[in-house]
Amino acid sequence: MWCCVPHATPGRPGAGTACETSEIRDQRSEISDGCEEKHVRLAVGAARRFGRLRAVDAPGVAAGVGIGVWCGGAVVTSSATLARRTLGVPALLILGIVASSPMTVLVGGIPVTYAATGVAGVPLSFVVVMGVLGLLVVGYAGVSRRVSHTAPFFALLTLGLGGRAGMVGATVEFLGYNAIQISLYAFLGDRMSGLAGGAWWVWAAGAWMVITVFGLARMSANTLVLGGMLLVELSVIALFVIAAFTNPATGHLDAAPWQWRSLLQDGAGGALALTMAAFVGFECGPVFSEEARSPRAVMTATFTVAGCLGVLYAVLAWAVWTGVGPHVLTGGGDPSGYVFASLGRIYGTGVADLATLLLVTSVLAAMMSFHHVVSRNLFGLARERVLPQAITTVSTGGRGGVPVGGSLVQSATALLVIAGFVWSGADPIKVMFTWLSTVGALCILGLLVAASVAAHAYYRAGGGGHEGVFMRVVAPIIGALTGGLVVLFMASNLRNLLGLSPGSPLVWLLPAIVAAVAVTGWTWGGILRTRRPGVYARLGRGTPAPVTVLDHDLAELEV
Repeated sequence: MWCCVPHATPGRPGAGTACETSEIRDQRSEISDGCEEKHVRLAVGAARRFGRLRAVDAPGVAAGVGIGVWCGGAVVTSSATLARRTLGVPALLILGIVASSPMTVLVGGIPVTYAATGVAGVPLSFVVVMGVLGLLVVGYAGVSRRVSHTAPFFALLTLGLGGRAGMVGATVEFLGYNAIQISLYAFLGDRMSGLAGGAWWVWAAGAWMVITVFGLARMSANTLVLGGMLLVELSVIALFVIAAFTNPATGHLDAAPWQWRSLLQDGAGGALALTMAAFVGFECGPVFSEEARSPRAVMTATFTVAGCLGVLYAVLAWAVWTGVGPHVLTGGGDPSGYVFASLGRIYGTGVADLATLLLVTSVLAAMMSFHHVVSRNLFGLARERVLPQAITTVSTGGRGGVPVGGSLVQSATALLVIAGFVWSGADPIKVMFTWLSTVGALCILGLLVAASVAAHAYYRAGGGGHEGVFMRVVAPIIGALTGGLVVLFMASNLRNLLGLSPGSPLVWLLPAIVAAVAVTGWTWGGILRTRRPGVYARLGRGTPAPVTVLDHDLAELEV
């Protein structure tokens, strides 16, 4: 963090002081929030041009000890920050969309939802879920616009419901995003094993090395790679949609999936739960708020991703119904065969093979996106001294600002979990992928509901600015109620989601794991409040105000 501390001038109180304690600095940061960021940039530029920049000692500044810069009557001290203002709306859109993995949803998620639930109204379920998520994200994105943090669920729950609730959010967030990311190693490994042979964990290990390397690269470079992969992926998806609607299995377009009676039947709860899981990842925009070009960009991207994915998945679900026909409800065999067979029949085996390859790259891109989310969550917690300070390590220099410490911790966590499943001999799809992905979806959905409750509490306590009644009251309350219903649907369908036999006691294992993690976070928060009250009092406020931070692209400035 770069910290701009007003330099005391002779003849005024505090003359000769070049730095302040962290408590005073926190108080001053509330005042500095209203300052224009460009003033600092202009001051630094002018100082560089006219040679009025000098180094000063700042021995009392935490997490950035030793060096500061005097500029126009201010002392700027350094600490861990990410690469600011490097991600615009397009980059944030890419990160949200690739995290959801559209090709995986088309090839696996949609056919499995039809077959597992026997519900024809899957396209309509995507529209319903999109509406619920739209309400859930109003409070979440709205408060994130006011409170920038790389661990947004942690920050929002802290500011709205208290520090102990925030720590529950932090631990559940860590479990959820890691579970989803690590589950994809099993999916990718199993898919590659079927295509090219070899043990699934060998392919998973190769993917782990790729993710580890890209995790240490700057996000601006990552988004270029992910954007290119997404463009090709969406092109092949478009080919499938065209093939399905121009060659319907029944000879005509069928509007049955859009009728309410096709959704409101036995299995509707499972359909809503599975379609909700398909959206996971769309909410990751606020995680990159420190690197975004503006708070408005984060909010715009979050709502746009939710809307685009809802429309896209509804159309894809209808395309699968149209191109395959009603027998998609019977399932059987490999669900991905529906999509690949349609592409091969219309366009030839070359396009079908390309789609198979893109399924792998789509999963790999989603893994990269979730890796970046977890690494930034860890960085934000460590910067608030909830986690060891080593995790705040970031890359340096003009192209710096990458959370190296958090990235390495996530990679190590993934490696340990993969090794544990390999050692146990568990099936990569039936056990590792199914269980971890379900855990992750349940955690993230629960956090979105809790975030709506926290957002309402935050606004009610006087937080925010001039938001209207809809954002402050209506959307958070309705979102929490409707989202809570979907959580109940998901919980009541765990047996089917996990592929367990009726009466299996294992159905209680997953909720027990989530509950244990939540209790751990609550206890951790209590320990912080008792033993480290200074840290506890500042939870949720760990991101520096823009005026207090110098950019990494000024790191090469000689002083």
